[in-house]
Amino acid sequence: MMATFTAVFEEVPESDGGGYVAYIEEVPGAISEGETLAEARENLQDALNELFEANRVLASRSQAGQSVIRESITISV
Repeated sequence: MMATFTAVFEEVPESDGGGYVAYIEEVPGAISEGETLAEARENLQDALNELFEANRVLASRSQAGQSVIRESITISV
């Protein structure tokens, strides 16, 4: 599945430890950090993948024994 999201990287002042805080605007809970911008990007992608997987697991557990239909959906924003 391919989707495009908006990643936001906020530089943390050296007085507060430095580095970057990163999050996805469209996905609550997709947040990470890194000492460098490259590390923050990589960590954010990992966080997003883990969030999606955790949501899939939780959804399948809560739907156990129920009749459900799953299908792909593509959105245009």
